[in-house]
Amino acid sequence: MPRGFYIDGKVNPALKKGLRIIGDVHGDFEAFRHAVSTDRYIIQLGDLIDYGPGSAGVLRVMMDIIDKGKGFFLIGNHDRKLGRALMGRKLRSDPPLEKTLAQLNRPENEDVLDRILPYLEDAPAWAVLGQKAFVHGAFDLRMLLEPPPPALGRVTFLLSRALFGETTNRVQKDGYPERCLNWVNYIPTGYTVYCGHDQRSTNGCPLTLPGRAGGQAVFTDTGAGKGGHLAWIDLPAEALELENIPS
Repeated sequence: MPRGFYIDGKVNPALKKGLRIIGDVHGDFEAFRHAVSTDRYIIQLGDLIDYGPGSAGVLRVMMDIIDKGKGFFLIGNHDRKLGRALMGRKLRSDPPLEKTLAQLNRPENEDVLDRILPYLEDAPAWAVLGQKAFVHGAFDLRMLLEPPPPALGRVTFLLSRALFGETTNRVQKDGYPERCLNWVNYIPTGYTVYCGHDQRSTNGCPLTLPGRAGGQAVFTDTGAGKGGHLAWIDLPAEALELENIPS
């Protein structure tokens, strides 16, 4: 159970006010600041940074939310690259990350640069709350049984699935691996997986796809920071069935 769902063995009071699930932010600070203006508990699905002009501000707000026990974020592939860079790991050229690092190196963002690495290290790759699962890239059945590995450590199969989704052996024209959604068909009956990473919607709203096993996936990336907008989903406390979830 991710840190924050429970405090001293009791359900976090913020969670009792419901849940707000926020998709990929990608540095869209103004939209993110608006999205987190709620009493609901926040789960942000990863990729806080890159592309948009406000990555430092987004990270600052997210750290404040965590410090107050009002939510957490999942590690996304862009967040992980930032963490690895701050650890001093050598990475291949990545213009969006380089712009984020330039933002963080401005004097007014020194506080973020000094503090953010432990938050990136602590970010889970997935989280499960009852029959609701949360992951950045894609789901695997083993995520219901296994705790997530260290976010900035060695890339295991499950961490790769969580960060990058399910891929084929083909490369697209843009040079990125081709992604597929076969994983949706393995979500068990009654389960809903909330994810980001793949901008699958054609109308600017989160897209729900049913799977053959009876579960469903909800894709929340609607292009924030890349010319689109930021999407989120609110769930009332009664939908979380907290009384049936062991501490």
